[in-house]
Amino acid sequence: MGEIVAIFASPGKEQPKIEAREGTLIKNEGLAGNLYTGFTLRQVSLLALESIAKLNVEKLDVGPGSFDENMTTRGIDLANLPVGTRLQAGPEAVLRITQVGKECPGDCSTFDHTKECVMPREGVFTEVLKSGKVKVGDYLDVKTSYRFGVITASDKGSAGEREDLSGPAIGQILLPFGDVIESVIVPDDRTTLAKMIRRMINGGVNAIFTTGGTGLGPRDITPEATLDVIDRLVPGIGEAIRRETAAATPRAMLSRAIAGISGRTLIINLPGSPKAVVECLAVILPVLDHALETVCGQGGECART
Repeated sequence: MGEIVAIFASPGKEQPKIEAREGTLIKNEGLAGNLYTGFTLRQVSLLALESIAKLNVEKLDVGPGSFDENMTTRGIDLANLPVGTRLQAGPEAVLRITQVGKECPGDCSTFDHTKECVMPREGVFTEVLKSGKVKVGDYLDVKTSYRFGVITASDKGSAGEREDLSGPAIGQILLPFGDVIESVIVPDDRTTLAKMIRRMINGGVNAIFTTGGTGLGPRDITPEATLDVIDRLVPGIGEAIRRETAAATPRAMLSRAIAGISGRTLIINLPGSPKAVVECLAVILPVLDHALETVCGQGGECART
């Protein structure tokens, strides 16, 4: 596990960077108050103190912030982490590595001073997947990245008569935890849905989220299809969702959504509407990491990082 040892923001070109004891990382934007907030692939830059120390061996007077990084870290080998690695920054924020190193123009003040720059080789650039506050002394750790499958059960959606908004919403919400490797739309047919769940399980996903087909209608068969596949029920998930969302609508009590385990895959039923999907996932997310670690066994070793 690593540590954040310094935080810097550059408010504008040719303006001195500002060192702060804390900062706010904003999803899809970057470090609040930084000039380069909003860049797609390089929202927040990180550099390890160990990388800076390599230049200090050459008696160059450099330290945290000398290379215009947003956060200086210690105790984690950033430069050797693959692109796509997720980083837990403090208790709230999640970053994903989008680039390691960069092309150096060679005409910046840092290069003029040091005649050497470590950012092109060992600087790490990230995007913010989950907002949160960070402060000097917070931990920085590699976060397990899980593989998800999403299945939308909808007769109209599978026929191309209705746009699927819930499936993509699930994928966006799950980004801090992992990637959706497959998202499909199937009709409200018990056999077809059960077959798709089994296929995703065989494909090695860690969790499957279904959306739609959890109500009282004659074509609402998602819970039954899920029961056809799972080995064990996880009743607490459905109970918690119904309890917490009932405050927003009494119709929550009409949901028949279930959750269960098949082998080392967790399957969770969600409602069909995008709004309900967001509300239900908000109930699950605080325990999702622990649930997946438990299902996968031994701290989530079955997931790919």
